[in-house]
Amino acid sequence: MKYPKTVRTYCPVCRKHTEHSVKQVKKKARGKAHPMSQSVKRFERKIKGYGSFPRPNPKGEGKPTKKLDLRFVCKECKKMHTKKGFRVKKFELSAKE
Repeated sequence: MKYPKTVRTYCPVCRKHTEHSVKQVKKKARGKAHPMSQSVKRFERKIKGYGSFPRPNPKGEGKPTKKLDLRFVCKECKKMHTKKGFRVKKFELSAKE
């Protein structure tokens, strides 16, 4: 999918439609929970001993594509914001023709 490098869209800071430059950001791998957090302690306590795994093991591959992480930078106030991502296999930022 080809997407323009500049878009006129709503800026939540200026509270009006302005020109925005678009950039794509790589999605980070999911980070691990803090080892001392309550949820990790609870999970460790639950799997301790001879019991089985407390929830169904994840099976399958999940989703075929990841959602895009697009950042929009307002050219008036220079603030960056995001919008709801969408799934696409091929993505390319292209200049307006």
